[in-house]
Amino acid sequence: MGFKLKVEGAETIELGMDNIMTVTYETDTPNDSNARSTDVGATLQITGKIITATDGDNADDTMKLALWSLVPAEKADCYRKATLEVIAADQVVRKIHFPNAFVVDYSEKFGDTEGVGVFSLLIKQKKDKTEMTKIEGGYAV
Repeated sequence: MGFKLKVEGAETIELGMDNIMTVTYETDTPNDSNARSTDVGATLQITGKIITATDGDNADDTMKLALWSLVPAEKADCYRKATLEVIAADQVVRKIHFPNAFVVDYSEKFGDTEGVGVFSLLIKQKKDKTEMTKIEGGYAV
């Protein structure tokens, strides 16, 4: 199984199967509600490897993720289009599209024995645009 992430905004960020290790999608509603709530959120938790390539087409786009996480809410570029594909056996199992994604949390961990760093990215769809989130899948790559 592999993953592809594409984030489009002022610049394009693309991470592929060599970067991304795990993905968790969550639909979040209040736990204290006794009926279906209108307060629905959607998040993606993505973890992966920071690859050491720094030249041209092989450059690692995780640096761009780190810079996106620093964009303040006052700037329109904090919201970007994010599309994640989950691929297995040449099939797109899931394609999740957030048209107004923003970074909730971003972290990087480095050690002296692993050889590469690990990043963790939590993005969320802007809550007033949750109905624009698309989830597709079940077709060939």
